Amino acid sequence: MKSQKITSGREKPSPRRYDDACAAAHALDLLGERWALLVVRELMFGAKRFSDLRADLPGISANVLTQRLEGLAAAGILVRRKLPPPGATQVYELTQWGYETEPVFQALGRWAARSPHHDPTLPFGATSLFLSFRTMLDPVLAEGIDARIGFRIGAESFMARLGDGRIEIARAPISDADVVFAAAATTMAAVIYAGQPLSEAEAAGALAIEGDRPLAERFLTLFPLPSRVGEAG
Repeated sequence: MKSQKITSGREKPSPRRYDDACAAAHALDLLGERWALLVVRELMFGAKRFSDLRADLPGISANVLTQRLEGLAAAGILVRRKLPPPGATQVYELTQWGYETEPVFQALGRWAARSPHHDPTLPFGATSLFLSFRTMLDPVLAEGIDARIGFRIGAESFMARLGDGRIEIARAPISDADVVFAAAATTMAAVIYAGQPLSEAEAAGALAIEGDRPLAERFLTLFPLPSRVGEAG
């Protein structure tokens, strides 16, 4: 008589998955691979080509980026589509469910900004800059401001609408802006978060302001970082 193989009916857990019913564990199954969250971050302001993603994530290899895009697409977090002529190139963009991860970035950002080891002077891309604005805006400090603010970050342009204690930002041509900032994202971050004097950045030619200067100077004060762990206050 042959013995029968007895199984529990459960598949053997993947070494890359937690095999845990907790929704937080499943979130890590979906986004916990190295680079996965940052790929999602870079798509938060719209579709990008593969080459754009590689340029915005200089530490990632083409092979790893391909793997992450495939995994995120399989999970339903992003899709690949082909632009119509004359572009006729493939781009990657988040699904509606993918865009719903923004609060995750905001919560992580607020939490990690309190780390005594966080260094705001490290390389900082445009997407990270504008996500930080939506995360760190203090509605009390922004009270009474109703303005359109433009940004030229390298070859990209963005428009922000600030009002009712909120800021909405989109990748778009600059139009009817009350004030325009032209600077690298790292320079903007250094002035806003790392204490670099505005006059110093301007004197070095690293930052230029067009339009309402008092509004520009006030805007730079609207994003206070939380106290770091161990600091008083």
